[in-house]
Amino acid sequence: MTAFVLFTILIVLVALERIVELVVSKRNLRWSAEHGGIEFGRSHYPYMVALHVFLLVGSLVEVWVWQKPINPAFAWTMFALVLASQALRWWCITTLGKRWNTLVVIVPGMPRVTSGPYRWLSHPNYVAVVIEGIALPMVGFAWVTAVIFTVLNIPLLTARLRVENEALGTLPK
Repeated sequence: MTAFVLFTILIVLVALERIVELVVSKRNLRWSAEHGGIEFGRSHYPYMVALHVFLLVGSLVEVWVWQKPINPAFAWTMFALVLASQALRWWCITTLGKRWNTLVVIVPGMPRVTSGPYRWLSHPNYVAVVIEGIALPMVGFAWVTAVIFTVLNIPLLTARLRVENEALGTLPK
């Protein structure tokens, strides 16, 4: 198999993982609603979805259209970072359990989670997003996609963090 085909398989696998995330998120959103969950700041959400779709599609298009040579050692290093970001993301999801969501939803009266990766970082999932946003396209040396995603992700993450911190501020300490 060529490096381009292997990269395509990787992108498809990440896309399938995103679908699993959306299924988990929808299930958790129902649970949150049943427990009085309050949603915060949905206005940025469509941009977040569009940017993450761009990450996958842009990576594929860039790799297949430009067909730049791929350095195996570099690609494997970036792949290791992709795996690490996925592991961190799923650690966050499992730590938050039913409270994890792709939206910002707070269930009143529940304390802030301070276990798992939240012991050390307030927003570890966004560390995973930043790493993946650079590493995933760079597995195929799709550096233009990596740069565009990263630059556009800065204001998006800024808005998301503001909303999430405001929501978390409503929880008991």
